[in-house]
Amino acid sequence: GPCTECACSSGKEPTKDPSHTKKKENGDGPFVPKIFFGTRTHKQIAQISRELKRTAYSSVPMTILSSRDYTCIHPVVSNSASNRNEMCVELLEGKHGKSCAYYHGVHKLVEHHALQSAHGVYQAWDIEDLVSLGRKLRACAYFAARELMVGADIVFCPYNYLLDPQIRESMDINLKGQVVILDEAHNIEDCARESVSYGVTESQLRAAREELDFMVTNNIRHKDHEPLRAVCCSLI
Repeated sequence: GPCTECACSSGKEPTKDPSHTKKKENGDGPFVPKIFFGTRTHKQIAQISRELKRTAYSSVPMTILSSRDYTCIHPVVSNSASNRNEMCVELLEGKHGKSCAYYHGVHKLVEHHALQSAHGVYQAWDIEDLVSLGRKLRACAYFAARELMVGADIVFCPYNYLLDPQIRESMDINLKGQVVILDEAHNIEDCARESVSYGVTESQLRAAREELDFMVTNNIRHKDHEPLRAVCCSLI
């Protein structure tokens, strides 16, 4: 028979509340977990989103977290061969007297009918759909995807968005009490290893050693800098 603990006992559909996370934090209501679906590559996310469209759950609110390499539509930043993340931050901070007009149009993309509920029905989409709509509306797809995460029931993203603590923090991802699905999980070891690894060149090591030499010579926090200098010297 019907259970007595949820809406199905009365024959009514449960109401969807996009602010459920905030309610849980304030202790005002039940907590509805999100599903974080991690994949190895962005290409696999596109495949999964296409499969989602074919299921009975194609109308579930969703979002796809992706890097600026796939979602930035700023003509200068997106076509640059340098670090797009740094260029984006510089624009947002207005360091050179310039700002990103696309970032200020995020709300137009988030509130667009193609992504929001139309008569209670959503439609699954992929990164290309979001970027294409962003170009049409002159709105940033990267930050729009992050905004959509608040009300999403399913969040698709690459492995490292879930495994790397720095990325989780920067993307405001809280996995406590959530459902995490890792596709092809045998690749997790390599991804986890990469998340805690760091690459450094010999020239960077030599530059660091020179700075540490200066610190040690001038007796600036000698106890801290002397061991670091020894590490640099041994690596070189």
